[in-house]
Amino acid sequence: VQLQASGGGLVQTGGYLRLSCAASGRTFSSYDIGWFRQAPGKEREFVATITQSSGRTYYEDSVKGRFTISRDNAKNTVYLQMNSLKPEDTAVYFCAARPTFGITTKPDDYGYWGQGTLVTVSS
Repeated sequence: VQLQASGGGLVQTGGYLRLSCAASGRTFSSYDIGWFRQAPGKEREFVATITQSSGRTYYEDSVKGRFTISRDNAKNTVYLQMNSLKPEDTAVYFCAARPTFGITTKPDDYGYWGQGTLVTVSS
């Protein structure tokens, strides 16, 4: 499966963005999708994930209540709605896919990655 992330940009504190992860290739609905982010000088960290069938979701604590992950299997797309953005949300955001085996937050468990989209939140 090939992944293409988009939707990043520059936004002020308290603003919002919606990221999209468009997939092509193998059956998209068979994959769990995760969003990760990497700030300059920091390791890549988990943000949110959604399972392929039940659409079960899981979030990193700092984004709970602000970010929402969803998927549209008919459009082969997963979305990350990001509200109430903070400067500490500034990072390159990546989407990743893995054949479904249950919720995981570990980057190494995902075998397919998109190229990343930059989100910058100004104070």
